[in-house]
Amino acid sequence: MADLKVLSDESDRPFWRRAWLVVGIALLCTLVGLIVWRGSGLIINVITAWFLALAMEPAVAKLSQRMRRGVATGVVMVIAVICVVVFILVFGNLFIDQLVSLIKAVPSITDDVLSWWNKISGSSMSADTLLKNLDLSNSDLAGYAENVAGGVLGLIASIVSGFLGLFVLGFFAFYISASMPQLRTWCASRMKPHRQVPFLAAWDIMKIKVGGYMAARVVLAAINSACSAVAFYLIDLPYWLPLALWTGLVAQFVPNVGTYISIILPVIVGLTSGHWTNGVWVLAYALVYQQIENLTIEPNISAKAVDLHPAVSFGAAVLGGQLFGVAGALLGVPIGATCVALTEIYKTKYAVTDETQAEVASLVAGEEGDDAGEPAPA
Repeated sequence: MADLKVLSDESDRPFWRRAWLVVGIALLCTLVGLIVWRGSGLIINVITAWFLALAMEPAVAKLSQRMRRGVATGVVMVIAVICVVVFILVFGNLFIDQLVSLIKAVPSITDDVLSWWNKISGSSMSADTLLKNLDLSNSDLAGYAENVAGGVLGLIASIVSGFLGLFVLGFFAFYISASMPQLRTWCASRMKPHRQVPFLAAWDIMKIKVGGYMAARVVLAAINSACSAVAFYLIDLPYWLPLALWTGLVAQFVPNVGTYISIILPVIVGLTSGHWTNGVWVLAYALVYQQIENLTIEPNISAKAVDLHPAVSFGAAVLGGQLFGVAGALLGVPIGATCVALTEIYKTKYAVTDETQAEVASLVAGEEGDDAGEPAPA
């Protein structure tokens, strides 16, 4: 009996160990899920700050050769803040006035577009019909327009209310950028020596490629917005300042289709402004600028950035938007760029020879012959 009891205890012991292991894993997963759910805002801020630090990395790396890295990071961030403040002081009132006027002009622009469409298509589409097809009413649209206009007029209040969030974002971005070499060394020191080389290589490749990608997007958006503002002002396009910012930001930060989406709104505004030639001039400018950017500006700025396939960038943005909303859509592209950059560690490629192609062709031909020779089912 004693021997049977000892055997029973030994056979039960692994079961209880497995049971406690399952309970521990379940509790750990619950804790992680609770942290992600309750702290999602902070997590997104940290991820955003990480990519901001990568975007600042090219400028910070150059300045850190002449001064301490913390000072270099502070200089870059102060210059960025000064640029934003100067823009608000110079163009803030004009931007808000034009944006409010553009929002108020949306109904008339819609009527003009529908009238033009009815003339060329012979249909009788009206704004009411369009709203009905979209399952909206005039009161819903008016309320939405009032909310948007009210949000624009309360822009200063919104900035003040979001100051804490911007401070947290800037705080993390500063310390991540200033301490990036120490963070790199600290993470590598927690690994075995044979794993440190691939980890450090991945870190450096990501810093160069993704940092270059983020910095290139920011610079290209600024150049695009500035050139568009000058062109729209010379064309005498209504609401030229908000339309120029729209064109620059959407063209660079919306993957693939951003270039086309960004110019549709200025063209429509130009065509319905009373001088339809404005829309033609806007379209001509967009075509010329896009060619100049693709051939001269972007290759020089994005030379060291990761080459992100359009399908990858678009899919990353869509997936990020579905998971985390607007913030996820904005972060989806740089996260996708990070994944692509990490794959560049394994650059070994093998040529597909003619002998391989011939062998594949013979196998496929043999399979087709076997299929053709099979008797038809009765």
